Amino acid sequence: MKTRQLLHGLLPLLLGLATATPARAQDAMVRATFAGGCFWCVEADFDKVDGVVSTISGYTGGTVANPTYEAVGRGGTGHTEAVEIVYDPATVTYEKLLDVFWHNHDPLAKNRQFCDRGDQYRPAIFYHNEEQRRLAEQTKAMHQARFKQPIQTEIVKAGPFYKAEEYHQDYYVKNPIRYQFYRFNCGRDARLEELWGKKP
Repeated sequence: MKTRQLLHGLLPLLLGLATATPARAQDAMVRATFAGGCFWCVEADFDKVDGVVSTISGYTGGTVANPTYEAVGRGGTGHTEAVEIVYDPATVTYEKLLDVFWHNHDPLAKNRQFCDRGDQYRPAIFYHNEEQRRLAEQTKAMHQARFKQPIQTEIVKAGPFYKAEEYHQDYYVKNPIRYQFYRFNCGRDARLEELWGKKP
């Protein structure tokens, strides 16, 4: 009887620990935001990285609230296509994410990426704290030494991020043939190899 009473008394505590653990784990996650042209491609590249928990395609860097794909595409909202990444810093570092970002976009292109033209495709690192800003600036300077042309990738403080329409999320998974056709015809991988060499 005493054992049953003891277990009954411990049950709320044990349940509390069980429900608190995921919350603490979620609190440990960190955000990173990158714009590297078409967000379908950026999302696909980062989903391959161990430690990345989720990727969301969306719009940021503009002045209009709740922009639509059509509005951003027409221009004038100030937004660029971007991906918000939630990652586990115990598994992957922000430096690693920066390395993935630099090697998966064209830093020499201003207001465009590959076949896509317009400031809605401008490349940028949107930092969420001073440490991210410092590391972004540090890696930008390091890569600038590699190129004769100036790097056009912006480094700006993260502002409001608006999730893109649902059909844009995981587009490369939902529409693999169309995605691969777009990526190939846009010349993305050919240009990346020209800039950075063949991927190992």
